[in-house]
Amino acid sequence: MELRSVEELMDLLYTCGHEHALRTAALLRRSRPADKELQVAGLVHGIGELLGPGDEADRARHAAEAVRPLLGERVHRLIRHRGPATDDDLLRLRQATEEGRFTGFDAGVLEDWRTVLELVAARNSRLGAVD
Repeated sequence: MELRSVEELMDLLYTCGHEHALRTAALLRRSRPADKELQVAGLVHGIGELLGPGDEADRARHAAEAVRPLLGERVHRLIRHRGPATDDDLLRLRQATEEGRFTGFDAGVLEDWRTVLELVAARNSRLGAVD
């Protein structure tokens, strides 16, 4: 499955349990406020559970491939990577993912992220990665 619009992605995010995704994205927003792609990777990393069966690596692959046409190569790479974190972005994403599982705070609502998703998708589209 390839996601071609922010609306399709929002529908998918609403379908899956998005509280952990919201907390992960909010933690990344706090630590890296200018890095929208990293924040978006934190928001969408869990959608693979809905896209196909398999273990953690398969779910990561499903999620990464689904968002690649819409959100671009960097978001794809951040979501897809498994194994040891080899750069600061991957390490921060992993830390926020873990912290988001156990930290209880109000991370807002999913609709708050629509504009950020649209910004990243539009930037990706201008680079010629989306039809």
